[in-house]
Amino acid sequence: MKVSTRHIALVAVFAALYYVLSIISPYIPAIGLPELKIKLEALIASVFGIILGPYLGAFAAFLGAFVSWVLPPGSMSPFGAPFLLSPPINALVVGLIYYRKWRWAFAIFGVLILAFLFSPPSQPITGYSQIFDPFNPDNAYTIPIYYVPVAVLWDKVIALLLIFPTVKFVKRLSSPKGMSILFFLLTFVGNQADNMWGCNAFAIPIVYESIFGLPLEAVRFYFLVSPFIYPAIRLVQAIFATIIVVPLVRTLKNTEWIIAEKSIIEENAKEQV
Repeated sequence: MKVSTRHIALVAVFAALYYVLSIISPYIPAIGLPELKIKLEALIASVFGIILGPYLGAFAAFLGAFVSWVLPPGSMSPFGAPFLLSPPINALVVGLIYYRKWRWAFAIFGVLILAFLFSPPSQPITGYSQIFDPFNPDNAYTIPIYYVPVAVLWDKVIALLLIFPTVKFVKRLSSPKGMSILFFLLTFVGNQADNMWGCNAFAIPIVYESIFGLPLEAVRFYFLVSPFIYPAIRLVQAIFATIIVVPLVRTLKNTEWIIAEKSIIEENAKEQV
């Protein structure tokens, strides 16, 4: 695909949109870590991947996230730097699935999931660890270490496997009635890939020790206390992203403002003619 002036202009517009949303949209502080913010504007990255395609969409998401980090209210906070790649990964994974390169999306997401198994909070996976409650340092617990990857990865594995039915049943889901379900599945998978990068970044020693000032035992505790809260947040993000993208795709379809590559919807429509 040749990158035209129109594509560059769209990337700039979408990156600017991301920054504007970062100013006006609310955020959710991570449990026990007020410095770490779950930014709701990141959900728009899924839309970038669908409208701009996987590569331009990922670039626009990165540009928007970077500008949002550099300029106020981000102001180059060190707490946000490790997570700058989360929105681009969202856009990349969604775009790859939508533009018929789902195997690459599956591979990227799968590698991110496997990487967490080899991170310090998950190792040794058959061992035991004493963790302490940062809210009450007098409380300490001994747990099997495999509890940590189970708590972190159960919903990511479900999202990864959802790629198969999304692609398999695209003929039904690309109908006017099923389109909302299709885009919900796509955006949910993308937001979970976003979250998976965030988990991996937080599991790097230089991040949790040098930036957040946390010992490994506390990191394991934070991964264990919220295995259901964050998936619920991703569900909400997917719902809002679906509300945005469905009318947008219907409006921009067959216009010069959407990437010309054949999407899974267009491929199905061609087969039915």
